[in-house]
Amino acid sequence: MTPSQGTRRKNSKELSSGAAVEFRLRSFEPDDFETLWRIDQACYEPQVAYSRRELKNYLSFWGADCVVAEARERDSIPRAAIAGFCITARRSELGYVITMDVLSDWRRHGVGTLLVKEAEGRMASNGVREVSLETATDNEAGIAFWKRHGYRNRGVRKGYYPGGRDAFAMFKILPRRD
Repeated sequence: MTPSQGTRRKNSKELSSGAAVEFRLRSFEPDDFETLWRIDQACYEPQVAYSRRELKNYLSFWGADCVVAEARERDSIPRAAIAGFCITARRSELGYVITMDVLSDWRRHGVGTLLVKEAEGRMASNGVREVSLETATDNEAGIAFWKRHGYRNRGVRKGYYPGGRDAFAMFKILPRRD
């Protein structure tokens, strides 16, 4: 396991409630599956959220990786709760963000940024140079998030989502790692 695939801690963050929370990133474990599926159901409308079969298939793709973000109140004993996750796949120099899911309670706390940076780092360490993804053209928060992280619009994919919703095809060139 490379250092980026181990666990990392982020400095504690104070929530508006005054609680100090610590985030930890780690790799997906099979026992996480049902929690990840429930998070995906909570993050997306029913026609867009993945079925259990689809999610299992994405997690088993060749070159697939899943980074999990756990949140825990600092100095608490209970098990950490999964706040979000990011599934990616790679082949040669091309990487793809399959999904980025962060529970609404944890949005705007840096969880998505931690996940995308870790996922990009893992892909780059495996030789990926370009990462692509799709996000709905009406998902203003998602578009802003990806742009903030250096992703650029490559064009529109008409009818990409169920119900005929369009998606922006976005991409980012990763810096070379020596």
